[in-house]
Amino acid sequence: MDTHTEPAEATRTAIVFPGMQPTAFSEVSRFMLVNPYARELYARADEALGYRLADRYQRTEGDYSRYGQISFVVNCLALARWAEERLGVEPSHVTGPSFGARAAAVYAGVLDFADAVTMTARLADTMEDYFAREHPALVTQSIARVPREGVEELRRELEERGEWSDIACVVDRDFTMLTVHESVLDWLQRRIRSLGGMALYTMKPPMHSYLFDGLRDRVDEEIFAGLTWSDPRLPVVADQDGRTVTTGAGVRGMLLDGFVRTVCWPDVVAALRAGGVGRLCVSGADGLFTRVARTTRNFEVVPVTPRSAMQPVRRRMPVAA
Repeated sequence: MDTHTEPAEATRTAIVFPGMQPTAFSEVSRFMLVNPYARELYARADEALGYRLADRYQRTEGDYSRYGQISFVVNCLALARWAEERLGVEPSHVTGPSFGARAAAVYAGVLDFADAVTMTARLADTMEDYFAREHPALVTQSIARVPREGVEELRRELEERGEWSDIACVVDRDFTMLTVHESVLDWLQRRIRSLGGMALYTMKPPMHSYLFDGLRDRVDEEIFAGLTWSDPRLPVVADQDGRTVTTGAGVRGMLLDGFVRTVCWPDVVAALRAGGVGRLCVSGADGLFTRVARTTRNFEVVPVTPRSAMQPVRRRMPVAA
């Protein structure tokens, strides 16, 4: 469901669940083991999974292991509960770019927590199998300090070389993620630098492309079909185009679209501003979406991280819904 509103007075707060970034167990272990909200959710996650999630997270290597992915969702949700209770956050909207959309669906009441935990585990396994079989040579390259025109120039040059590319994510006017074949990565990184840009991290497996419709269909049939999708208790802003989603079926479709559609953060920013949002409570560690100029120019950004949640709270943050 799409809604179109005139910009309202920016007095509201939105909860933002960030896209996943690599996080070592040592960075979040104290929060996981001490924070009461995290301890409660980890106990519920352990029950759903049938094993101690924290133990497996600690023992397993890899930036995006299945246990790291589940733990990221649990930590983000625990931080949101902490922000409600300790900071007085009362959000009017919720959003989650890329991986963060999963936590957003739980926070909005669309998915049951236990279902989301097992869903995340199954998604991790399914995606690993899919990309190993179908697209083992694709990667997604993050490109900073190159405007959209420069990215289109890069894509034209790739096409002239007979190479395929697709935009996975638009973060800001000069920050884009581009999916390419791994074989052109050296050339691409050199060209990015020649344009005055920065070739940042490279993600494998890749994400957000029309090529992955087989993954979308498989997830829909094998995983999502067995879940209950309730209508959200507050509006969910879709990360692909900023549309406002107000039904459970709509959120299910939004999550499925996340496999095959480009993430467009500027559209999310515009939609939140139009909805009267002036403050973002970022529930989880984020080094990207809520730190770019597009975000910081438009909102007061309140980071809520495992580290900040372990510090004494001196005052409640006045937040209007």
